Amino acid sequence: MTWTTKSLRDSRRPSFVYLISFVVSAGEFIRSFDINVMSGAILYLKNEFGLRPYEEGFAMSSAIIGCVAGAMLGGIACDWMGRKRTLFITVFLYGISVWGTATPVSMFEFNVYRIVGGIGVGFASVACPLYIAEIAPARIRGRLVMLVQFAMVFGLTSATITTYVMSVYGLSWRWMMASEGVPVLLMFMGLFLVPESPRWLEANHRREESLRVLTTLVGPDKAVGELQEIAESLSQETGSYRELLQPGVRRALVIAVALAVFSQLVGMTTLMYYAPVLFQKTGLEISSAIARLIILNVWNLLCTIVAFSLVDTLGRRPLLLCGLAGLTAGLALMGLVFHFRMSGLFVLLVFFVCIGAYILSIAPLTWVIVSEVFPSRVRGRAVAIATFGLWLTVYCVTQFFPPLVAHFEKLYGTAAGVFWMFAGAALSAFFFCWRWIPETKGRSLEEIGRSWRIPFTEPRNRAENPQEITISRPSVQRGGE
Repeated sequence: MTWTTKSLRDSRRPSFVYLISFVVSAGEFIRSFDINVMSGAILYLKNEFGLRPYEEGFAMSSAIIGCVAGAMLGGIACDWMGRKRTLFITVFLYGISVWGTATPVSMFEFNVYRIVGGIGVGFASVACPLYIAEIAPARIRGRLVMLVQFAMVFGLTSATITTYVMSVYGLSWRWMMASEGVPVLLMFMGLFLVPESPRWLEANHRREESLRVLTTLVGPDKAVGELQEIAESLSQETGSYRELLQPGVRRALVIAVALAVFSQLVGMTTLMYYAPVLFQKTGLEISSAIARLIILNVWNLLCTIVAFSLVDTLGRRPLLLCGLAGLTAGLALMGLVFHFRMSGLFVLLVFFVCIGAYILSIAPLTWVIVSEVFPSRVRGRAVAIATFGLWLTVYCVTQFFPPLVAHFEKLYGTAAGVFWMFAGAALSAFFFCWRWIPETKGRSLEEIGRSWRIPFTEPRNRAENPQEITISRPSVQRGGE
């Protein structure tokens, strides 16, 4: 094959899309790094400051207060000043939090800076998947948005290794919190490579810039046609909050909010927060508990790679349904493990089952589906509403997990009831996804956005409208580019 200058440029485009997606997903890397650093640091903070269960819960969940506020502010910022500038604000807030949580003199000061960092996390949780979905080709959009999940898992693993090494060498929790500054600095430098979202540029009447970005992303042959499709889609949208209440888009909003809430009600994020504490309850020392967490995060990473390879081939619905069924069984089994006081090894093995099912299903696919189901003009606000629901749920579950565990242990001598509650939430999520979630694999964002305004298409008419998504009766589609 003879490589021309044009073919060389075309061959680099997928690499460039992956590169900028990696840079943007660093926002979620930092968020998950912060979570797991805190999972290790809380073991030391609890001893140094003599934290009671509710104080421990607030130390873990104080950042989530900022996340709840940041999610709503992030949606406004994305629509007002653009996706790229919002990401720069995210990095700035992360930087303030790193400095403040490494140098506090009291838990009050520590929690204040955790809240500031949480606002940055809220911004990132809206802007990162939203931006990637808007620059990704439809055929690989699931994989690219799933880079957010990959970055989160990689951040968890990196943070766990960091806290383990620091605990072995006797370094304080201050060094653990300060270590977050390295990825923050790297993301700040990488953002200078990232272009603005072409869909946001077109929505703000900056067509030449939008065409230039699209040409860089998909090539000159496809850029004009894609820009025309974006423009036509935008011309049918008002971009108001009232549009979110229209029948079709309202269904998309219900799907997004419910999926976001269920992704946290199943309790896996909270269990990862408190995994070292749970391992300590089986008789392990601090360093050994953190070492078990490293094993869990390596498994987490492997499961994410598997999900990454399946999301654009097998599709969203099959992964969701199979994963949630497995998660329900795993959480029920976790309750039995604690009820019968089995050893730390059994806890680790059941954690493997739960994490595998969670990472193959609702954990990554929440971000994929939420970022792709809305029309362009309301996407920022709608994703912000869903993310607000997610972080509000995270806060409630994280804040009340230690008191719930203490309550069940006091009444029944075991924390098994907490895990059975999570299993019930996972079962409810399964039935919701089975009834409500459509397949969006291989569809452009404009196609998906239009589909909510199109009435239900009977099977005999589908040949005339092959690109429509059936939203009244979800089924697995075989769409592709």
